[in-house]
Amino acid sequence: MTSLSPSSLSRIRIGSAPDSWGVWFPDDPRQVPWQRFLDEVAASGYEWIELGPYGYLPTDPAVLAGETARRGLKVSAGTVFTGLHRGAAVWDETWAHVSSVAALTQATGARHLVVIPSFWRDDRTGRVLEPPELTPRQWRDLTSLTERLGREVRERYGLTIVVHPHADTHIDSEENVARFLDGTDSDLVSLCLDTGHYAYSGGDSVKLIETYGERIGYLHLKQVDPEILAGVRAAGTPFGPAVAQGVMCEPPAGVPELGPVLRAAQRLDVDLFAIVEQDMYPCDPDAPLPIARRTRAFLRSCGV
Repeated sequence: MTSLSPSSLSRIRIGSAPDSWGVWFPDDPRQVPWQRFLDEVAASGYEWIELGPYGYLPTDPAVLAGETARRGLKVSAGTVFTGLHRGAAVWDETWAHVSSVAALTQATGARHLVVIPSFWRDDRTGRVLEPPELTPRQWRDLTSLTERLGREVRERYGLTIVVHPHADTHIDSEENVARFLDGTDSDLVSLCLDTGHYAYSGGDSVKLIETYGERIGYLHLKQVDPEILAGVRAAGTPFGPAVAQGVMCEPPAGVPELGPVLRAAQRLDVDLFAIVEQDMYPCDPDAPLPIARRTRAFLRSCGV
């Protein structure tokens, strides 16, 4: 991969997230304490972080501000989980969750809310919860309610939603991502392109950036181990167990190659966050820090 000069990707801001420390849930004995995450992400050379699952980091804005500031960290986004394809009946429950996260995100000074669609099979057990394909009615509910979410979040909290295509959800493959983008208003709905999840589902991140560049509002940098992925696909392994097998790997060992992705994003000529995520739940608590340091060094060699 060709290295770039340190200033060549100056509009891209690099960070990391609790996910890279094996954090998937607000509270889990197999996860590192939040204090250790903050200490180690700062020690790895990152300036920006995401909030991760709501309740993992302190939800008192003053406490969170103090803990991040003394480590030289700033927040780029919060994360919410939604099942809007289920229609208007889930709106009130969804908004209760979203409003809590959005309020904390706004209080940190961040401007983005990452929206992850609900899984069609359980991410821990692999139990099938609903069909993997949406009906036309469910697609209409998904797109219209996501637009409503974008409007409400912007008007009430000044945040932009960025919808995250994710393995084992209904927004995953090139076909489903294109259908979702074509069915939503670009003024209300942007995309969080996760390079690993998109590759997991067979997508080409560079092609997506070049085709739907105006819709790319945020990046998650991640790679997939192609050999493990081939086995996962052949066996029909659910996403959670696939992660436990190491399907998401340390850069630059996997795909997609991140240099071309970053260069394609830079050509958009907009400010973008690019947050490193290496799904590793569960993991040895001593594993994340050295990986994070190596990944940060690798990304510096890419010019960011």
